[in-house]
Amino acid sequence: MNPQQITTIDEVIAVLDEIILKSEQTNDPSGYFAALYQKVTIKVKEGIAAGSFEDGPRMEKLDVTFAKRYIDAWFLHQKCERVTQSWQEAFDLTNQCRPIVLQHLLLGMNAHINLDLGVAAAEISKGKNIADLKNDFNRINEILSSLVHEVEDDLAEVWPTLKLILKLAGNIDDFMVSFSMKLARDGAWKFANQLSTAPDDQIGSLIEARDQKVADKANIITNPGIIATIVMFIIRVMERGSVTDKIRKLT
Repeated sequence: MNPQQITTIDEVIAVLDEIILKSEQTNDPSGYFAALYQKVTIKVKEGIAAGSFEDGPRMEKLDVTFAKRYIDAWFLHQKCERVTQSWQEAFDLTNQCRPIVLQHLLLGMNAHINLDLGVAAAEISKGKNIADLKNDFNRINEILSSLVHEVEDDLAEVWPTLKLILKLAGNIDDFMVSFSMKLARDGAWKFANQLSTAPDDQIGSLIEARDQKVADKANIITNPGIIATIVMFIIRVMERGSVTDKIRKLT
């Protein structure tokens, strides 16, 4: 499916299937985030059906607009074309063997929440009161945060010592998730409001400036300090299976 033609949440899920399959075939670590994001999208779809959001149709529009920013970035990167700096940081990490699965996930979340979510929220709120969106906006972050911990449980089934190591290390994973979730939610909402009130001719420059700041934050995830780096190295050494095996475990 042409990603430009995506208009429904079911089509988002179908394209994510394509990305996951391609990543499995090429042993590409970018498939980790695609697998997580598909779970998020399915949860959103289930929430819409259950009436969990204040405005179901609006939430689907936000989900599609939000997802397309990631999907477009993935396809552009596959063609070696320019993507935002935030996504470039995440994709560059896939060429390295040292990072653990959680770091790949958090870099994807950094780009997608800190930059893409604010842009998507402002886009679907154009000409409307963006404050009406806030509760549903926060709900997406809650879903993603909860699924990161679910992913850790999935990985712990493959690497039984993962939970123990993270616990002994002082819950470094919780710190990193907290970095991405708490700061991201507030920052993304503030950015969405900034975009929603900005003149059209300033939106591009505001997004570029935000993109640079988000890309700079990636360093916290890729270089979290000596102790965290040692712990992650131990986890990485103990990881079992190929990239494809890990992607399949996450789906």
